Amino acid sequence: MGWTTHAVTNQVPDLADYNLYAADTALQEAVAREGAQAAAPALSAYGRELGRARIIALAAEMNRAVPQLRAYDRQGRRTDDVVMHAGWHEFLHMGMAQGLHAPASVARAAAFLLHGQIEACTLCPLTMTSAAHVILARESWAEVLRVPLSGLEYDRADRPATEKRSMLIGMGLTEKQGGSDLRGTSTRAVRAEGDSGGYRLVGHKWFMSVPGADAHLVLAQLDGAPTCFYVPRWAPDGERNGVRVMQLKDKLGNRANASAEVEFHDAWGRLVAEPGRGIATLAEMAGYTRLDCALGSTALMRAALVQAMHHARHRLAFGRSLIRHALMRSVLADLALETEAAVALGLRLARAVGLGEAGTAFDRALARIVTPAAKFWVCKRAITMVAEAMEALGGNGYVETYPLARLYREAPVNSIWEGSGNVMCLDVLRAVKKHPDLTQALFDRLRAEAGGGDLLKRIAALQNQLQQPAEELEAAARKVAADLVVLMQAVLLHRHAPPLVADAFLYSRLAAGARLGVAGMAVPAAYHATLLERAWGGEV
Repeated sequence: MGWTTHAVTNQVPDLADYNLYAADTALQEAVAREGAQAAAPALSAYGRELGRARIIALAAEMNRAVPQLRAYDRQGRRTDDVVMHAGWHEFLHMGMAQGLHAPASVARAAAFLLHGQIEACTLCPLTMTSAAHVILARESWAEVLRVPLSGLEYDRADRPATEKRSMLIGMGLTEKQGGSDLRGTSTRAVRAEGDSGGYRLVGHKWFMSVPGADAHLVLAQLDGAPTCFYVPRWAPDGERNGVRVMQLKDKLGNRANASAEVEFHDAWGRLVAEPGRGIATLAEMAGYTRLDCALGSTALMRAALVQAMHHARHRLAFGRSLIRHALMRSVLADLALETEAAVALGLRLARAVGLGEAGTAFDRALARIVTPAAKFWVCKRAITMVAEAMEALGGNGYVETYPLARLYREAPVNSIWEGSGNVMCLDVLRAVKKHPDLTQALFDRLRAEAGGGDLLKRIAALQNQLQQPAEELEAAARKVAADLVVLMQAVLLHRHAPPLVADAFLYSRLAAGARLGVAGMAVPAAYHATLLERAWGGEV
């Protein structure tokens, strides 16, 4: 007789072999609404590929294997190599084939949302390369990079970018003493002797993600003015450039991606934009990466929601599945509503950012004013939402063999990178003050699409709040940014979502006494079925 002491029952099977795109009604609708319906077949194919059991397992495996620094080869030559898990290269291959490293567009944003639900770390080099596209396209000397920058076939070879099928670009901004205060940058650049187009950089960066990228855009002082430089991994003389990786950061999350402390030892670089325009240039680049922070957090929210719903559909408690219990439905419906609002806003912002200066004043207002607000609010909400989804799984959600623990550790990074919450909110106020014409266009459109009632009153209240004295307004900057995002989401859902979804959002997010801090406290039962069915892509 065996010594079996228990049978495994009432444990939830792994969620695998499903189509991420086909299951997401809100994303499908947003893709069509924002003009990217032609991309739907490719997005569905990518959603199916990402949902395969092998790909999901690979993402979990690579996030347990942190990058390793090998500063020297066996013969003692300095190499500054960072060894990545094989999964890192496979996910970059998948992402580049989808054009996630290309400039902003609605189709790209939708694929970005899908990719980030399964593996978030590889989004970092893809988003930085995407942002660098626009900046480098203005430089005549960068014509030699046009082919590798646009290549859709991932090329992991370590050789000069001009010899590769594709390339990745990172950023080097933060220093020990500076943080968000980039004017305090201490790295210095001087003209390279005998090289009319080159400069030599000496200094350090406290955080430089993806140190193995083919090049980085780096901020350095040139004649006392912060200036942007293109610093390749390989110098023009065919030698490895003088960028020394000192150590890799041991991070809370985003662990499959390497973030390094580096020093520049006469590193060779090329001038990007005009001298002294470094902060403005990199701020423009950050406008694109901040959109991706919001999209990345939306992806985490969606991934956590799907895991929680899958668990609740299979797990039995007190004689019926968890998802049949009214209170659990309240929590899940609230998570679904928050995620749908984030998806709607993210794809609308992607369209506006992709249009650039060709967009309307409203589009430009979305890109310049609403994007940093969305980066603040959506990234903050993701942390809370992922925690709620983790709780839905109980103890299983808290252990590393299930995906929620990784999603939870990943969630804070988007709030911190590319400007913390306070930096974003101050940027919103700065944009409102600097661009009164865009601010007016934004509020004009919000009023036109609000449909009257309480929503119109809230829009007017926010516009009045922006007239406060400067110090009072700064103290309220977080509330201003949050209100702006919630109003924008409410207007989008009012215009485009089913009435029950729009009404649920208005009631739970904007009505008097609405509670935004804890899920499951504000969405009435009458809305649950619609919200859950849209989130699951069918009856639950």
